[in-house]
Amino acid sequence: MRVLIVDDERLARNELRRMLAAFPEVESVDEANGAAEALAKIRAAEPDLVFLDIQMPGGTGFDLLAELDDAPPVIFTTAYYEYALRAFEVNALDYLLKPVRQERLAAALAKVRPARGRPTEPEAMPASRRIFVKDGERCWFVAVGDIALLESEGNYTRLHFGAERPLIPRSLNYLAQRLDEDVFFRASRRHILNTRFIERIEPAIGGGLTVSLRGAPDVEMSRRQAQRFRTLMSL
Repeated sequence: MRVLIVDDERLARNELRRMLAAFPEVESVDEANGAAEALAKIRAAEPDLVFLDIQMPGGTGFDLLAELDDAPPVIFTTAYYEYALRAFEVNALDYLLKPVRQERLAAALAKVRPARGRPTEPEAMPASRRIFVKDGERCWFVAVGDIALLESEGNYTRLHFGAERPLIPRSLNYLAQRLDEDVFFRASRRHILNTRFIERIEPAIGGGLTVSLRGAPDVEMSRRQAQRFRTLMSL
């Protein structure tokens, strides 16, 4: 497991590094003293886990996550109680209060499933990968495979997962190039659907298909896309 510690206090970084040395699953530990340095290291090295402070000069931990399209798992480490709710709203793995206790660190690490065999192409987003999603003041960490439907709205895309419908500033064409084609299918100019969420498929007028998805609106496929879909799904 490759770990990145993000904290503007050198002593805090040193102490956490010392504590992590007791865990054999931690293969390497890197450090960043703020959001800007951390952003560059996350994009370059793709760590398996980030220990992230919240209050730092030049930007908070939440600001850092907002800059990432594809965020690694995060455990917050902070001296403040008041950010706990917001941390779990973005699906942080855990929230450790400073000074961090060894038993709490062990419990937090037990929640981590390191990402092995990362794709060589950095733009790929396998279904198991978690991404950071921000819409206004609301934020989420969501597994790509939990997104049932992506719906184009101009240069934006609305994501459908669970009961949430955030709108993100990315075009559907941009996202289509990054999704796992074994899981996601471009059903139309406006829709990409997750085949794992299909509940029912019915013939439509003109040789197309109407696809019903669990937890998302029905999607209409043209005859051309329906033919591709039948071939891929061996229908």
